[in-house]
Amino acid sequence: MSLKIAIGGKGGVGKTTVTALLARCLAADKNNKVIAIDADPVANLAAGLGISEDEPITPISQLTELIAERTGAKPGTMGGFFTLNPKVDDIPERFSRERDGVKLLVMGTVQSGGTGCLCPESTILKALMNHLVLFRDEIIIMDMEAGIEHLGRATSASVDALIIVVNPGARSRAAADKIRKLGKDIGIKNIIILGNRVKGAEDEELIRGSLPDYQILGFLPEQEEIVAADRGARRAFDDIRDAPPELFAIVNKLTAMKQ
Repeated sequence: MSLKIAIGGKGGVGKTTVTALLARCLAADKNNKVIAIDADPVANLAAGLGISEDEPITPISQLTELIAERTGAKPGTMGGFFTLNPKVDDIPERFSRERDGVKLLVMGTVQSGGTGCLCPESTILKALMNHLVLFRDEIIIMDMEAGIEHLGRATSASVDALIIVVNPGARSRAAADKIRKLGKDIGIKNIIILGNRVKGAEDEELIRGSLPDYQILGFLPEQEEIVAADRGARRAFDDIRDAPPELFAIVNKLTAMKQ
């Protein structure tokens, strides 16, 4: 099954934890091949997936020799001539780390020139994202930064959904509206809400009431296991089958998009 999901949300809502749980739950079906993309500058999706960082993961944007080879220009430079359509189709296999059926790719950020700069690193990242979204048959689940800067107009039409993770509270509206606007600006049509750290029906109604014009994908309950896992520097629900049933209900809704 080919499914392309972007996940956004303001800092602190549990976006990365949600991304990891969804990826692992999708990969629990052995028929699914899942690639998780860490496109957040604060890269910690590996921990949520239970992938050891004893050997540090080098982000794609810092693979200087590869970038120079594929673009014809030294990373850190701007202007001049370099390839705008570099070869990237071998990168997912060569530079991913895998556990329990989920391959992880860490994108990294461009350190010079600002967001969207025309530079070799930016060119590689954009070409890789285009390849993953447009030409791969796997399930691609992307942990985006608070915005969605890694996605461009070339890929947006093929994104099946942008999931905005929110917590109960008045500030959910402003954050969701900002991310929805960014998504709409690049042409993403299906933009939906996932409520996280919900403690009961009152919290669910608070989210519904503050976001009445959004489609709600579902709600994930507050879980002590997630708090304990974070404190213990381990992934939550080491056996994903122990995760709350609400997670599997959300995954079923996502997979139904392609059926």
